Amino acid sequence: MTDFAIPHVIDGEGPIVLVLIPEHDLEKDALGVVAHYLAEEAGFHIVRIGSRSDTESPRERVADVTAVLDHLGHERAWIGGHGVGGTVAREFVAAHPDRVDGLLLLGVEDEDIALAPVVPVLIIQGSEDDVTPPDLGAALQATAPERASVKSIAGGGHLFPMTHPVETAVIIEEYLDWD
Repeated sequence: MTDFAIPHVIDGEGPIVLVLIPEHDLEKDALGVVAHYLAEEAGFHIVRIGSRSDTESPRERVADVTAVLDHLGHERAWIGGHGVGGTVAREFVAAHPDRVDGLLLLGVEDEDIALAPVVPVLIIQGSEDDVTPPDLGAALQATAPERASVKSIAGGGHLFPMTHPVETAVIIEEYLDWD
């Protein structure tokens, strides 16, 4: 972490910039192992952005993501998140589609946020997730089947990024590093 007011962690220095937004704070971050794998094994530049408080609204978190990207000098990035963090990512993409290379959702919440036009979307769902059930990911993918892909983590519950981190990271790596 840096001395910047918004909690964030930077892993790796690769050419692909991926912002990961955990459900809540970085100290309980279920995305840490996934981020480390993507930085070390895939060579991605990962920026994990936490929340400043448990009461921070998604809109405030979107402003924080914008501030961190500006602080780090990133004009564009892949934006992704887990659960509530994915909802924040969706709101960021809706508000700033010009700053996004793509959207990564790890467990889709049931929120009425339309996918931004043209932006590619990777949705990963745990097959046994009872918090963000797989049918929510399938329903969102159906709104943009030409650019949204759904992958499943077999046996994964809501915390699949923590319980199945390598499987999750490999799916992300293969999708983002296709060229």
